[in-house]
Amino acid sequence: MSTTPTPTRLVTTTMPDGGVRVVGHGARFRRSRRSELLIWWREIDRVLLTLILSLVTIGCIAVAAASPASAHRLSTSSKSLGDLYFFWIHLRWVAVGLVAMFFASVLPKEAARRGAILLAGAMVVALVLVPLVGSEVKGAKRWLWIGFSLQPSEFLKPGFAIALAWILSWRVRDPNIPVIPITVAIMGLVGVLLMAQPDFGSTMLFGGVWFVLALLSGLSINKILYSMGGLVLVVIAAYFFYPNATHRIDNFISGGSEFDQVDLAMRTLMNGGWSGTGLWLGSRKNALPEAHTDYIFSVVGEEFGLIACAVIVTIYCAIALRVLMRLLDEDDLFTILAAAGLTAQLVGQAFINILVNLQLFPSKGMTLPLISYGGSSTIALLMGVGLLLAITRRNPYLSREKFDVTELVRR
Repeated sequence: MSTTPTPTRLVTTTMPDGGVRVVGHGARFRRSRRSELLIWWREIDRVLLTLILSLVTIGCIAVAAASPASAHRLSTSSKSLGDLYFFWIHLRWVAVGLVAMFFASVLPKEAARRGAILLAGAMVVALVLVPLVGSEVKGAKRWLWIGFSLQPSEFLKPGFAIALAWILSWRVRDPNIPVIPITVAIMGLVGVLLMAQPDFGSTMLFGGVWFVLALLSGLSINKILYSMGGLVLVVIAAYFFYPNATHRIDNFISGGSEFDQVDLAMRTLMNGGWSGTGLWLGSRKNALPEAHTDYIFSVVGEEFGLIACAVIVTIYCAIALRVLMRLLDEDDLFTILAAAGLTAQLVGQAFINILVNLQLFPSKGMTLPLISYGGSSTIALLMGVGLLLAITRRNPYLSREKFDVTELVRR
């Protein structure tokens, strides 16, 4: 029995010299994909991408340094964890996160905006479920088990910043839209859901992102002062009515278990001097409660020295500066707000973690972004970075007119 072969679809293309070439559909598809990648590579901020990948690389080395201490601390008589147990798991999460970052970064700006808004909506629903069916760890319910442990608040971070940026950008079309009250209501909802876990640290981080975006969108001086007063009232209320916040602040000021952890982190960081003790040669890290997550900056200080810590701080500052430079001639308010919000989230969390390790801030249970060991947090952070890269993509051959924020304030 003979069969008739399926004819190959042919496509004619015009050559630069005027000639005509006939190619198969598959070849044209491959060339189209290559063209899209070349456009992506031309439009993406390669300096920012390099800075991000530098942090990820440093993070892998840091987790390898901290893994033995945490593995020994968490091993039991029935289960012994290998020295590099957390390092190998971290590499898998980083691989998944880098894939998520790439696919997010190739999205057109509009697709990135829509996807982030949908992500934010889904994560708000997930936050509603967390107190009901979430997994409890150390007295807090912050995770959902869906075949793997998912922390909705981490995935909400990039979606939250982009969704608020989108709402605040409505002022360009109609200055009479009450965008500030709308975003205040959203922030209030997210804050209530986070405090139900409870997670005061993340609540403050989300509040800080809201404040930065509201400020950049043209918030009046009076409203800025009201917002700052509201923030102070929230902290005071948390101190009097939220036992965990009371405990952490009191212990930080007067000494106690929380202060002892921060003091130990500071001593660990300083133990390595300028050049460090060397990889896996640190001793104080073995006493840290969360060497591979919350206090990984101290491990870096002990084993690689204060110079390495200064390099990390410099990279975070360079990321913020690079995004700012990228936005100086931006003509779209949404792009300015979304990029600023995502950057404030990343760099803000980083400096809170660093200040905790330097004994300058109460312990908040926040990881060092792109460096600390993490599962869903690593994927969420890299996805957020991918969205940042997508939003700041631009054709280098197009000129732009700077966006006038003062004109928006006058409206």
